[in-house]
Amino acid sequence: MKLDIVMVTFDCADPQGLAEFWTRALDMTVAFDAGEFMMLSPNSGNGPALGLQRVPEPRTGKNRVHIDLSTDNPAAEVRRLVELGARELGGYEAPGIRWRVLADPEGNEFCVGIHE
Repeated sequence: MKLDIVMVTFDCADPQGLAEFWTRALDMTVAFDAGEFMMLSPNSGNGPALGLQRVPEPRTGKNRVHIDLSTDNPAAEVRRLVELGARELGGYEAPGIRWRVLADPEGNEFCVGIHE
């Protein structure tokens, strides 16, 4: 038996507004839009889709699940993501890895890191 991750879904207040950020941040395309739920697919064809699901309640507290993004130039990518509307929340380091925590325009946290 085998399972594959095909999509990670964020609960949000405004799927269309959040889609604008994530399509530009991750080079994705809106593959499905039902108003209350949207699915974004990577233009490269690689990696899981991103789901954006409207929920009535606001996010409170820290995300229990988040996505981790990897790049060979985290400083440039963090700057680009902040220009798109993300907020930088902090930086961390552990043996062999450094990462920055950011939040998308609705406050969903995600990380941008580099393995050393």
